Amino acid sequence: MLIIPAIDLRNGKCVRLIQGDFSKEKVYSNDPFEVAESFKEAGAKLIHIVDLDGARTGKPCSLKTIETLIKKGKAALEVGGGIRDYETAKLYLDLGVKRIILGTAAYKDKDLLAKLCQDFPGRVVVGIDALKGKVAVEGWEKDSATDVEDFIKEMERFNPCAFICTDISKDGMLKGPNLSFMEKILALTSIPIVASGGVSTLEDIKKLNSLKNGKLEGVIIGKAIYEGKINLREAIEIVS
Repeated sequence: MLIIPAIDLRNGKCVRLIQGDFSKEKVYSNDPFEVAESFKEAGAKLIHIVDLDGARTGKPCSLKTIETLIKKGKAALEVGGGIRDYETAKLYLDLGVKRIILGTAAYKDKDLLAKLCQDFPGRVVVGIDALKGKVAVEGWEKDSATDVEDFIKEMERFNPCAFICTDISKDGMLKGPNLSFMEKILALTSIPIVASGGVSTLEDIKKLNSLKNGKLEGVIIGKAIYEGKINLREAIEIVS
């Protein structure tokens, strides 16, 4: 199982939000390049990057920062936030992003998702953000009427390389992941799953790792690393 540290970008800084609320922001670093380097030195093979401004506006807002991260030779990147059209997706992939994450676009534009999965096999991830059992879109600021379970079944036919599943109620709360939610998701699909939201201790990681059944590809950790609750190197050693 991969331990995937997260960098959420807003106005060029590394920040974290609580439950996706843009009014509840904490800045952890003004230098995302230094943060990415520390993650790589700790042994991270993949870094999760979210362009928060892009998620909110529907267009990439952190392109230069992400391009510089790639050029500086940090760990492989997966990028989400504001990828709503083919040109933006291709731009990121051509720059050298390992894989892109479609959230709102996967929900709203099935033709786009189908074409990207066909043209870039193994490089398209679908982000499934859940709030009270429903899919949330547009930077988590809007709820849909679609059940998470139904959405996963619909997305399977496009054969994305993974699903990133986030329980928004747990995100940034440091109160542990929703294990029952993850168990339910793992039972629904054969697509590899990445867990996100609430991981705050090494014990949380051990519990998630015990659920993997060959399908839990990884776990994304953000605030717990920045707050010193989890040592990234130790977390990677546990699952190795």
